[in-house]
Amino acid sequence: MFGETIGIRRAAEQAGLLHDLGKYSADFQKRLTDPRVRAEHSTAGAWLAWNDTTPGTLIFRQLIAYAIAGHHAGLADRIGEPAAGASLEDRIRRFGPGTLDPAWRSEINPDFEGITPAIKPNPDPSTRGFQLALLGRMLFSCLIDADRKDAEAFCVRTGSQDADRGWLALQDILPTVIAVFESRIAGFQQDTPVNELRAEILTHTRAQAGRGPGLYTFTVPTGGGKTLASLGFALDHARAHGLRRIIYVAPFTAIIDQTAAIYRDIFGEDGVLEHHSAVDEEGARPADASENENIRRVQHAMQDWVAPVIVTTNVQLFESLFAALPSRCRKLHSIAHSVIILDEAQTLPRHLLAPCMRAIDELTRNYGCTIILCTATQPALDVRNFPKPKSEKQMQLGLELEGRELAPDPARLGCALRRVTLQFDGDRTNGDLIKELRDRDQGLIIVNSRKHALALYREAVSAGLDGLVHLSTRQCGLDRKAILTRVRSCLSETLPCRVIATSLVEAGVDLDFPRVWRAAAGLDQIAQAAGRCNREGRRAPGDSVVSVFEAPDFPPPPEIRNLTGDLSRILSKHPDLFSPEAMEDYFGEVYWRVGPEGLDREGILDMLGPVDRSGVHFAYRTAAEKFRMIESGMVPVIIERDDKSAEAIRLLGVEAISSGRLARDLQPYIVQVPPRARARLVSNGRAGFAHPALRGDQFCVLTDSGLYTAETGLLWEDADFLSTESLMWS
Repeated sequence: MFGETIGIRRAAEQAGLLHDLGKYSADFQKRLTDPRVRAEHSTAGAWLAWNDTTPGTLIFRQLIAYAIAGHHAGLADRIGEPAAGASLEDRIRRFGPGTLDPAWRSEINPDFEGITPAIKPNPDPSTRGFQLALLGRMLFSCLIDADRKDAEAFCVRTGSQDADRGWLALQDILPTVIAVFESRIAGFQQDTPVNELRAEILTHTRAQAGRGPGLYTFTVPTGGGKTLASLGFALDHARAHGLRRIIYVAPFTAIIDQTAAIYRDIFGEDGVLEHHSAVDEEGARPADASENENIRRVQHAMQDWVAPVIVTTNVQLFESLFAALPSRCRKLHSIAHSVIILDEAQTLPRHLLAPCMRAIDELTRNYGCTIILCTATQPALDVRNFPKPKSEKQMQLGLELEGRELAPDPARLGCALRRVTLQFDGDRTNGDLIKELRDRDQGLIIVNSRKHALALYREAVSAGLDGLVHLSTRQCGLDRKAILTRVRSCLSETLPCRVIATSLVEAGVDLDFPRVWRAAAGLDQIAQAAGRCNREGRRAPGDSVVSVFEAPDFPPPPEIRNLTGDLSRILSKHPDLFSPEAMEDYFGEVYWRVGPEGLDREGILDMLGPVDRSGVHFAYRTAAEKFRMIESGMVPVIIERDDKSAEAIRLLGVEAISSGRLARDLQPYIVQVPPRARARLVSNGRAGFAHPALRGDQFCVLTDSGLYTAETGLLWEDADFLSTESLMWS
């Protein structure tokens, strides 16, 4: 059933038929009565598929073998270190078919004829290996999901588990949902030029919903109503083409919170599944019996993504597409035939951009998806912006995006929604910035590091400025959310509000300041910062200035410095730096500097590319380990902030409660810090690992509350000193 949806029914049938072939062994039969007996049963079916001789099926038999061998431990590399012995070839070579009871031959009749699916080839022949690698993961996903659902059904039949309450199908609820959507937008006022443009964008975008499934761009300046317009298109497009679900994907959980609330208003609580880092799918257990049904339903849905609407992150989507573990891959076949709204597309990590683009292309080419690259600053992913490969073996980068824009004339929209004046101010010390901030009751300064933000805030406090707010990832998510709510209230009530922040306030955060300062960065970051200035267009652009400054006392990290160099090379060529032409030129400079190797720094495409006469040579496990969307190099420290966090910390000592559930509950109370800083906190008694015998070093809890306030966040640099409270009493 699952395989038929994505065109691989015959291959999926054979994988399902053979995946438990190893249970026809004496050792496995002994295990049924004695759990102490070890009996690996995943290799037998893989061995049979691998060694079959049906003509013309080699590659697809090998993909079946990968899936069967990995249906418990995960997808393996074909070839591994000799000492490791866990590669697919090693396992197949060691397997002795004589251990199987011959009875299997009379009960199982494998037939590999017709297993070759019809794949739409990419015009670039160097992508064939990647296409097959993703097909292998899709086959693996079908096998895993069917196997797990079969086990769940058995538990229901035997009474050891209640049946899950199912999710409604998107097509069944679309008429009602679209009616709700229509009623919501009917109440919007068109009382300002900005609101008139938002209405035009929404109408124009929805009118294109009849276009065929595929890849689209949606380029609308910040404040142009991208969220509702893209949702309107998705609803109409899904209805027109019978698509199975809508998947909204964002880079940050701050955007998730905002968008999930909008989607729930349209679809209702039972129509939307959130799946991101704050909601961990592994091992959630109910605190009491009344939670059983809902927790199991959500837990299963986070593995198989059967809900009509998924609200998730780049990390969940893309790391699943390159994963090897069964729990991460189970959902993949459910992604097929979906509308995927990829919000803030410019935030895709540059070091993984090439494999991300290949995955996007394949989902639209062979799995019936429509993907919308939705952003105010399109990252110029069109194939025409990338240099031609130097050889046939080198893959052509980029996507076929010509004629795929959904917005009505992005250049015109950019001019019509221009609400700020951009100026470059040169060097600015903290004293200079404070002097300029003093002249404004409301203003936002965005800097490139937590160190600079804290230092500038402290100097501003000493200077006596009113309404000061410090905002960075030194603060836990709970406090950041409360701070943003307070900031929005102050802005709307025209109270003094002077915010000093890092870049976390940029993409997708709904703030509207009359004046913004931005430390020098890439053009896309500057454009995102500008989106926090005069967002609603209530002030004249000349009165809404975005100043870009250099901070010589706080030099930017190397990558930001490189991006400012890319920007400097196009400055003189574009009078309007926020125009689509300027943005395309800028990203072209970035891609030229980084080069093809920098866009696939981990070599993921090479790991998933080799195909020769002996078949496919995929390093699934290694690719999954290397494919990491976030390279923070940070480790978590838990901050006790309220009764809920205190209770979750207490429950760390209860063995019956899973680490997965507690990690989810504690997510809003985490601050990420450098590993050496956490080690110093622990060695000086300022933090400690909770219940290490039970939890290991998974949960590090701050024990010196004097090092954390909602105002400044965690001051880990003070770990070598007494806390403020201790100093007062010494």
